[in-house]
Amino acid sequence: MIVKERDMYAKEALLNLIDTKYCRIIRKMIRGKMRYFVQLIMKGIPPAKRDKNNGRFKLRLGQGRTGIDPGTQTMAVVSDKVALLRELAPNIEKLGKEKRLILRKMDRSRHMNNPNKFNPNGTFKAGNRDRWIFSNNYMKLRNKLRDIHRKQAAKRRQSHCRLANIILRTGNEFFIETMNYQALQKRAKETKISSKTGKFQRKKRFGKSIAHKAPSLFVSILEYKCKYLGATLHKINTWTAKASQYNHEKDDYQKKKLHQRWTQVGAFTVQRDLYSAFLIKNVDNTLQKIDKHLCDKTFENFVLKHDLEIQRLILFMPTNSSMGIKNF
Repeated sequence: MIVKERDMYAKEALLNLIDTKYCRIIRKMIRGKMRYFVQLIMKGIPPAKRDKNNGRFKLRLGQGRTGIDPGTQTMAVVSDKVALLRELAPNIEKLGKEKRLILRKMDRSRHMNNPNKFNPNGTFKAGNRDRWIFSNNYMKLRNKLRDIHRKQAAKRRQSHCRLANIILRTGNEFFIETMNYQALQKRAKETKISSKTGKFQRKKRFGKSIAHKAPSLFVSILEYKCKYLGATLHKINTWTAKASQYNHEKDDYQKKKLHQRWTQVGAFTVQRDLYSAFLIKNVDNTLQKIDKHLCDKTFENFVLKHDLEIQRLILFMPTNSSMGIKNF
């Protein structure tokens, strides 16, 4: 292996080659060509990255409690020093249009080369077992689509790791709400008719956004980083805490519809996800219920941090529609 002279991370990682457990070969399709890589699986804790100029660790844990409210497309983070509302993997949106055009080209090619597989109206002919015929151009498009998926996965993981590093600087004790993302991906079972139009409502839920943003991957990355950095990650009981419904000023629970992105707490109007993260941060020792005394004690500080984050999003950041900032 060739290691660069100033690559301190690689040098520290390869200090104890006797701790290498095994090697595995990884096969990846990159730009239409199959490439092979060797991965070293080593025993122990991975070294932390350092600044090349001064040798200090790049990632340093903060101090205090941090609450995290996970969504399907966003993460709300609140600590004593900062409030953050970030979109998950915002840099992978640009590949969507290119992917859509390739899928349309592939669909036209399939129909043209396999007319016996489709009905006159364009639908697939059920029960047809004829062999599929794919053109050379179709194979090139399929390899290109596979490469787009590879880029999306790499950018998504990179973006999740960066966001996890930002969150780790806010504290050393993290509280997060558990989410069943697999259940959120499923279509709604109940068929409803719209009272306005009289038509059937869509049964789609969050399958597309979850597949696109991969919030469960982010949670697993954060949990993994907490383990080897010595931070603690607590998962609160969603059903008993009810952070999305609780109002600490009134000390009661009120269900909110999904489109309601803002909530009234006393004299203040606060963003729903940020307020949920604030409540999660102030959960009691049992992780079952929100501690009202802690909420009363730290709410004024939260409002200051909340207003700064909302102003930052309005002035400098393009926001996701699920944040509700445009309607503020």
